[in-house]
Amino acid sequence: MSSVILHGKRCGPRIHVLSSLFLKSMNSAQNTCILQVVKPRLNACFYTSVTTCTLLRTTVVNGLTQKQFTSTHKNKVDRLERVSVAGKDYDCDEWTNITPKILSYVGRNLHTQKDHPIYIVKEAIVQHFYSSYVKSRGVPLFAVFDNLSPVVTVKQNFDSLLTPKDHVSRNRSENYYINKNTVLRAHTSAHEHELIRSGLSAFLMVGDVYRRDTIDATHFPVFHQLEGVRLFNSQQLFSKCEGNTADLTLFENGQETADKQMCHTLETSKLLEFNLKQTIEDCVKHLFGKDVECKWVEAYFPFTHPSFELEIKYNGEWIEMLGCGILKQQILNEAGACDQVAWAFGLGLERLSMKLFDIPDIRYMWTTDDSFLSQFKNHEDFKSIQFKPILSKQPAVANDIAFWIPNDYAMNDFYDLVRSVDDGLVQTVTLVDTFVHSESGKQSHCYRIYYRHTSRALTQAEVNNLHNRIKDAAESQLNVKGRW
Repeated sequence: MSSVILHGKRCGPRIHVLSSLFLKSMNSAQNTCILQVVKPRLNACFYTSVTTCTLLRTTVVNGLTQKQFTSTHKNKVDRLERVSVAGKDYDCDEWTNITPKILSYVGRNLHTQKDHPIYIVKEAIVQHFYSSYVKSRGVPLFAVFDNLSPVVTVKQNFDSLLTPKDHVSRNRSENYYINKNTVLRAHTSAHEHELIRSGLSAFLMVGDVYRRDTIDATHFPVFHQLEGVRLFNSQQLFSKCEGNTADLTLFENGQETADKQMCHTLETSKLLEFNLKQTIEDCVKHLFGKDVECKWVEAYFPFTHPSFELEIKYNGEWIEMLGCGILKQQILNEAGACDQVAWAFGLGLERLSMKLFDIPDIRYMWTTDDSFLSQFKNHEDFKSIQFKPILSKQPAVANDIAFWIPNDYAMNDFYDLVRSVDDGLVQTVTLVDTFVHSESGKQSHCYRIYYRHTSRALTQAEVNNLHNRIKDAAESQLNVKGRW
């Protein structure tokens, strides 16, 4: 039996990963990290490279500890059997693709860390909703949840939101699967069903979400979402309509159109749309100023119809801010709210923070450098914050890497591998060329990796060292054949 302990949590009897495994315990000469065997009779230590980002199991043969590695990216014969996330043990299977690097972010909860830019923007939005929408006696209308576990079931993350079984968003290449039934949530919408079923009619959800993605200055595999949901019954939705409202109803046996769902009346859909857009525009103007220009664009999401995206004109350019729409009635019906209708929206706190404070690189969000964090302390009004970038003035160092890819290759596997090996030096990875051999039919990819630290100059030696480690890891874990 194999096991790993992450963040001090035991998921089995044999191996203890030191708490600083992925951050502090690196031997720079050998690129290794210590894993301490804690079963007393073994009394041995062994090593595995942190740069290969493999999870590890052990066996004992003739009193010796042997290393057996299993890649988190490919289905090898020998694989990790159990993993612990947020203090709970989970069985692993052929769907497991979560990496130690990603696990190291679970529990960081930047949205709850006072004076962090993500916390500041979250609080600005929450306080706006608290003050703008109140019930009797001044009680806030919207309940706020910011401590829901990021570990959810596939049913919560996809099925409860009507995501088709063959939808690309379910793929392993897009998500971090703990096993075939369990994932790190890809959106806070995963909690909609349970909160609606609990009887809530208006709530905000805030939390860290996880998606395998490209590598550049605006994308990171972990980011933070704030989602809002509001339900209405017939009286609440039609109460402000002028004239005789006796004939207005929420539902009908009609046809689905671009403007409404099959079961909704046109009046229902239009009133929900108006309330949704007004709510969002008021929030955006609270953040960016009352004169900010807004533009609504039609969109598609599996769990809303009609659906919209909001763009704002900020500093002379149009920027996509969020997605939203009228919640599909089937979701409400399955959550026990058959006599109500609802809207929902979701926005990324990193995107808002980076625009509001002019933060040029998303990697800043995860730094513990006081030269960054100190700039956000002791500000009573978030609009008074003027961030001064500490990004190195040295241009990025670009190195190319090319290899022949296997038939089951996915680009996000490579991006995830680079993130796992990276020590915080990689800023952007771009696919710059593809090539198909005329005789063998084999396909080659060439990527350009841009190395740039957020606050200091890099040496060519450390860039070369990391680049070579990425090459080695790609060949050993992704079954590619290097062209170098």
